[in-house]
Amino acid sequence: MKAAELISALSSKLGTTSQSELADALGVTVGTLSNWKNRDEDLSALQVASALAKSRSAAVRKSQFETIQPIVEFYSINRCESAQGAGWLVFDGGAGANLYAKGLRDALRESHGIYIFYDSRGRALYVGKAREQTIWKEMNLAYNRKRDIQKISLVRHPERNQEFKPGYEKLRQPKDTQLELFDLACYFSAYRVDDGMIDDLEALMVRGFVNDLLNVRMETFAHAR
Repeated sequence: MKAAELISALSSKLGTTSQSELADALGVTVGTLSNWKNRDEDLSALQVASALAKSRSAAVRKSQFETIQPIVEFYSINRCESAQGAGWLVFDGGAGANLYAKGLRDALRESHGIYIFYDSRGRALYVGKAREQTIWKEMNLAYNRKRDIQKISLVRHPERNQEFKPGYEKLRQPKDTQLELFDLACYFSAYRVDDGMIDDLEALMVRGFVNDLLNVRMETFAHAR
């Protein structure tokens, strides 16, 4: 097979649009590809085998270094109302926000992967995935979602305009109070994850910390679905 024919076929199969993209996918240098094309001679079986081996190594390296990429970790939640007033956003990344917050919001809008909510002590509360929707959209939906799993004994105090009476005059009993995720979460982390790994990574985290997280659904791994 002529080198030019092989390069053309590989470029078409791998969907690359430039020689540098193809070189990166195959794990060879642009110079190597140029030499193959310029010589315009048949490649030996050893050369083809070497190209396939390098391509495999390049794919392994890509999976090792790009499957999971941190976007932000332990970012402080500073909730604000959504534009329509229908719920909360975990932070304001709008026109009045600083450049860092705007950049983070844009990164979350462009990414799919995994997000984690933490309480005030930095302990994980909830793990979620964003595969169909972006992390920004899915994370804010989860932040507002009604759930009935977390109850804490608290004292309810009057919120209306009412005269204060100390506890020794009017004792108020602690009662079970249902709290939402937005009542508990103080920080979040987000990770960009390769689409093929999102479900399994979420399952691993939920199953690995089953007694600590507030996730109700016990996710399963791909081979068990």
